[in-house]
Amino acid sequence: MSASLNAAPTAVATATATAACDPARTEPLAVLGRDVTVPLVTGGEVTYAALDYAASAPALQRVWDDVAAYAPYYGSVHRGAGYLSQLSTDLFEQSRDAVAAFLDCRPSDQVIFTRSTTDSLNLLAAALPAGCRVFVFETEHHASLLPWDDAQVTYLNAPRTPGEAVATLEQALADRDPYGPALVCVTGASNVTGELWPVKELAAAAHAHGARIVLDAAQLAPHHPVSVQELDVDWVAFSGHKLYAPFGSGVLAGRADWLQQAEPYLAGGGASRRVTRREDGGVEVEWHTTAARHEAGSPNVIGVYAIASACRALTEAGFDALVARERHLIAKVRAGLADVPQVRILSLFGDEAPRVGVISFVVDGWNSSHFAAALSAEYGIGVRDGLFCAHPLVRTLLGSAPQEPGECGSPEAAPGELPQTSSGVTPSLNAIRVSFGAGTPDEHVDRFVRAVRELVTEGAKWQYRTEEGRCVPAV
Repeated sequence: MSASLNAAPTAVATATATAACDPARTEPLAVLGRDVTVPLVTGGEVTYAALDYAASAPALQRVWDDVAAYAPYYGSVHRGAGYLSQLSTDLFEQSRDAVAAFLDCRPSDQVIFTRSTTDSLNLLAAALPAGCRVFVFETEHHASLLPWDDAQVTYLNAPRTPGEAVATLEQALADRDPYGPALVCVTGASNVTGELWPVKELAAAAHAHGARIVLDAAQLAPHHPVSVQELDVDWVAFSGHKLYAPFGSGVLAGRADWLQQAEPYLAGGGASRRVTRREDGGVEVEWHTTAARHEAGSPNVIGVYAIASACRALTEAGFDALVARERHLIAKVRAGLADVPQVRILSLFGDEAPRVGVISFVVDGWNSSHFAAALSAEYGIGVRDGLFCAHPLVRTLLGSAPQEPGECGSPEAAPGELPQTSSGVTPSLNAIRVSFGAGTPDEHVDRFVRAVRELVTEGAKWQYRTEEGRCVPAV
């Protein structure tokens, strides 16, 4: 049996490395795909530069190795008396402990395993008490913007400073009528601008007005330490596929009371403690009050173990060193883009705002889908274009009208075309996003900056066309 299966969960403590290290000399963490080569339309091949971490980060080699070591021992969880089932059950529950340690949860908190951040927030939405009011900024990813339809939702306008965000929330909470249960949903780091939000201050504002707060940490947890106790948030949600563990699992961690009082998110085996027939022919169900209440069905033990492995790997690498190296990469990208006058970086809080490795921008005279397609086809660089499942925020940053059409990740004009508005202005209706993290080498961001400069000054070397809503090289 692999030693990794015997290891006790690693507790989160202070980062083991120091930020005083030279980030330029710190090696990126090993990830799968780092040696993959891809063809170029102009001929030849190049090592692929994966710069779309904000959508899905590559798997850490450590995570892959741990999963591979466990795979021969795979068995049913909470279901069997056999050795492999018992081992898998132990591994599943140890993974819960590892995630709780990674998040610095309170002793009474529950860690529930879900499919994704979206699934986690929909689960919490289903558990809201009657009459609960929800407050959410328009700047949220759709995963945290949309699940609250069964509650009375107040959508808050995009703030332009962290202080404005706190003041806006305080006023909205103070003005609510009637004064009852309330939930604030906020991101930790924007999936569009990468900017860090004042989570601790927002949590304090929420609690001062009798509300609770859930943190969407999908973009924060892979880049920064997240402490439930220090931030004083009530729940945290994140996804494995953004935390270098792309095996289909997510996490909702936090206070148990609302979750225990709610009907199970899914009805089925595992969520039920006892089921009996009634005299009238129906069935009587006693549901679990533990995390199992909302984990019906056979658990994704491999996905869960992968998340735990990633949590341990990031902790052991030391967030101080990871953050320092990422700031080094961010500075490189921002400085390189600033040298190209045609490029405009999107931001809510301004150039000096702290951020993670997520940067969105537009290029004068280019449709963003065309630009992203050229980066891929001619340079072997993978970025994302579109509205990034954060339509209201991107439209606010681009100054486009909310009724203008658009689909997540799809171009809104043919390559090279810029639609005219009634004012005669020709805005780009989508943007380009470059994102990176613990596995990104300097060469990838250097190549990206060179490619942007060349495309802007020399133009694309290939012709492109729109096919099924995507810009692709013309054959």
